[in-house]
Amino acid sequence: MPGNDGQMGAGDVIIGWYDGDRGALRALFEEAEDSRAQLDAYIDDGRVLAAERGGEIVGHLQLVGSNRPREIELKNMAVAESLRGTGIGRRLVEQAVDESRAAGYSRMVVATAAADIDNLRFYQRRDFRFDSVEQDAFGPDSGYPEPVTIDGIPLRDRVWFTRKL
Repeated sequence: MPGNDGQMGAGDVIIGWYDGDRGALRALFEEAEDSRAQLDAYIDDGRVLAAERGGEIVGHLQLVGSNRPREIELKNMAVAESLRGTGIGRRLVEQAVDESRAAGYSRMVVATAAADIDNLRFYQRRDFRFDSVEQDAFGPDSGYPEPVTIDGIPLRDRVWFTRKL
């Protein structure tokens, strides 16, 4: 975890670019990705912001390039379960937006499961707007186990959000 490029904030959480072994963050990545095959394919891509508290990484956010000019994708993000709702995720997104804007990106995209009501709420509160729905994105053909449910809702469709930077 780098020291001087992060920010101090409430709860003595420091957010900065992570340059270490991504395997050390795998448990956090798995919080946001149900497919081992999918995660294996992208875990080492792009850049990662990490939230550190008391010497422990308690959250992360992965940014990867997009196939569209000046667009970046928020690919994977998670906060330790015991610290959800404390503002760490919000701070990770704010820093990712600021860093991406400064790097010349004009748009950020993120995808989440249509069944994950908490994520749908979270991203809308961060000024992301619904863009499209990718039906039947989650299933055995794409490396996801069946059946998966989130709060009693079957995991099937992926929702794409966009945010202007």
